[in-house]
Parts: sequence; C-alpha cells; structure tokens
Amino acid sequence: MSEDRLAAVEARLALLEDERDIARTMASYGPLVDGGDAGAVAALWAPDGVYDIDEIFLAGREQIREMVRSPAHQGWIRQGCAHVVGPPHITVEGDEAVAVCHSLMVVHEAGRYVVRRATANHWRLRRTPSGWEVVTRTNRILDGRAESPALLVAGVRGEPAGA
Repeated sequence: MSEDRLAAVEARLALLEDERDIARTMASYGPLVDGGDAGAVAALWAPDGVYDIDEIFLAGREQIREMVRSPAHQGWIRQGCAHVVGPPHITVEGDEAVAVCHSLMVVHEAGRYVVRRATANHWRLRRTPSGWEVVTRTNRILDGRAESPALLVAGVRGEPAGA
C-alpha cells in the first residue's frame, strides 16, 4: 500500500473513531442521568460547558451536577424515567464537532409509560487530552416552534446553534 493510500485510510479510521467516541459520549447521558450519577453526568461537559434547556440554563459542571441531584430530578428517577437519545448526526472538524439528534424523556405515570418531552438536541463538542467533552448542548422542545427544527437542520449542516 502506498504511503498516500495508507495516510488516507488512517485519516478515515481516525474520523470513524472520533464519530464513535462522540456518539458514545452522547449515548452515555441517558443511562447516567437516569441512574442519578451526578458526577459522571457533569464530567461529560467541559468545565465551563453549558447545558441550555428550554426552561433551564446550566453553566458549568457544578450546575449540571446540581440539576441531577435536585429534588425534581430525583423525583423523576424514583417515579421511573428514561432519557433516550436518538442516533446522532456528527460533523467533525479537527478538534471540534457538532452533533444533532432527537431525545425523548419517557416517564412512568399511573402504571404506564408516556413521553413527557420530545426535543431537538444540538451539541458542540471539543477534543481534550482526556477525550471529547460537551461545550454546549442546546435542547428545544418539539412543540411547533420554529427554533426547534432549525436547530436540527443547523446540526446536520455542522453549523452552530442559531445559525
């Protein structure tokens, strides 16, 4: 195999590994948050990372940790809930990435499971020496507002949220 071909294969492999690592980071959110592991959830984010949810804006790992520890979230866990993150579309450019997916929050109510929220999720991630970290995760509920589908389209295009 020529050096150029080998370099091309190595580059393709590195991209696939990045996409896999990012998808694993994203997929770990649901099990960790539903398991109540506040420290591990917060560690998915960069130290100054942001989690921007419709009604909540969390800046930094400590606020994310506190969200998981909050009485409201602990109540969801006790009642029974599942945060399900759909398959992501990931765009990697060097040490930065944009990913987009849907997520559902399924809760146990009155002996049955119901979807409490369906959201558009736009993630910005950065490679660090310890792996990929979330810089910003923006969630918007899919309730007919224009910004939610726009978030999905921007993510598929590899653009920042609000582009």
